[in-house]
Amino acid sequence: MALSDPTRRAIFEALPQAPRAVGELAEITGVTSSAVSQHLRVLRAARLVMMRPEGNRRLYSLDPRGLGDARDYLDQFWPSALAAYSAALQTARAEGTA
Repeated sequence: MALSDPTRRAIFEALPQAPRAVGELAEITGVTSSAVSQHLRVLRAARLVMMRPEGNRRLYSLDPRGLGDARDYLDQFWPSALAAYSAALQTARAEGTA
């Protein structure tokens, strides 16, 4: 998964505030610009990040298409997670521990 790497997560988490250039992301994450570029390639391939040129720079921001896909995927787990939580609460109440 694209976000399994801690550096990629740090890059991803730096983007909701504002679009950022590779150099800014390198400063934030403490890795080289070359390493940031490689991580951004993975994030772009996963459609979690998009790039737009601005002058001689490339600015990266979160990609709403990939985020929507991720949300749709995770939403399928909510009903079963909530049902399991409800069952655990009922069991705890029945045992007198809640």
